Amino acid sequence: MISSLQDRPERPGRSLVTTNHDVIRRWARERGAKPATIGGTEREGRAGVLTFNIPGYRESSRIREITWDEWFHTFDMRRLNLIYQEQLRDGRQSNFFRTESPDREDG
Repeated sequence: MISSLQDRPERPGRSLVTTNHDVIRRWARERGAKPATIGGTEREGRAGVLTFNIPGYRESSRIREITWDEWFHTFDMRRLNLIYQEQLRDGRQSNFFRTESPDREDG
C-alpha cells in the first residue's frame, strides 16, 4: 500500500495499491496521462468506468477525458483503489493500472 509521495516499492515490477490523490496524479503526470472515463458507461450524470488517456497506450474512440475533480469524485464515491506499477521488472517505466473496488465480493 502506497499512502504518500514518499513511499516507494520494494522492487521494480511490484504491483502497488493506493487511494492517495497526490500519488495518483504523480503517476499519471510522469506518463503524460490525463484522467478519463469510457464513453457510454456514465451513470446519473457522473463518470463511468475510470481510466487514463495515456498517449500511445490506451487509444480508443470511447475514451473521454474528464477533469481531475470529476475523476476523484467518482473514485472516492465508489471507494476505489488504484492498482498500478511504477516500473517493469527490468526497470523500464510501466503503464499498468486498474481501478478496483475492495468491496466487491469477487475482488
